[in-house]
Amino acid sequence: MWRMSTIGFVGLGIMGSPMAVNLAKAGHTVLGWNRSPGRADALVAAGGREASSIAEAVRDADVVITMVPASPQVEAVAYGPDGILENAGPGTLLIDMSSITPQTSIDLAKAAGAKGIRVLDAPVSGGEAGAMEAVLSIMVGGEQADFDTAKPLLEALGKTIVLCGPHGSGQTVKAANQLIVAVNIQACAEAVVFLEKSGVDLNAALDVLGGGLAGSTVLARKKDNFLRRAYDPGFKLELHHKDMGIVTDAARTVGAPLPVGAAVAQLIASAVARGDGALDHSALLKGVELLSGYGRGE
Repeated sequence: MWRMSTIGFVGLGIMGSPMAVNLAKAGHTVLGWNRSPGRADALVAAGGREASSIAEAVRDADVVITMVPASPQVEAVAYGPDGILENAGPGTLLIDMSSITPQTSIDLAKAAGAKGIRVLDAPVSGGEAGAMEAVLSIMVGGEQADFDTAKPLLEALGKTIVLCGPHGSGQTVKAANQLIVAVNIQACAEAVVFLEKSGVDLNAALDVLGGGLAGSTVLARKKDNFLRRAYDPGFKLELHHKDMGIVTDAARTVGAPLPVGAAVAQLIASAVARGDGALDHSALLKGVELLSGYGRGE
């Protein structure tokens, strides 16, 4: 049976904050740190505490969880005199839940291992709603024994928790996840414009599509975004742009062609270049509207 742990949680953003809250609600002692201030209120309200530094967050932790945007931020919080590796004790389990390159995860595991710190890469899928509802899909890379130790804790965060292979494997699976999600959102966006231009009741059409083979978690979770053109970020386009860079680079390395994925990656890049990077990734619909003569895609 999993004992209650002291958890240093680094990164209290859109995803990290509700995840830290769920760990605190599960009874763990959670010390949260975020680079920019003012992000710990929800954690404190749930019984956690705010740390003034990474060192304070991780010094007495059994488990350290990181949830930051990309590889540079993982490296920034992990390395250096003020970072995790210099301040966490030997035997600490570091679970990096950020979405980064597989090689960054492999390098981090090697550097941490030299200090007696165990590492899992454990990126997630499910967006802000999945984080809040604790129903994330968690894809893990690392050693079986460390996964077995972490799984009961991860069950406070998600419903589908799978060890995918050695270090970096979780990130590889997450890259594939982001490829599928991006293509799915783009297909849904194109269908929305096609349906509207055909004069079909969009709400009714999306309902019936959702009940058939065209149904998906993307369609279910983003339906309201499409209907209302509401793009408050559950997952930002600029982060999906980063993830598509990861998957296209990784696919090139192993010789896997991504003809449709490459096209969608360019459409996401175009959306970011237009200034939509801070919007939800369902805002790919704006690009389809532009191509279809819907004013300026607004």
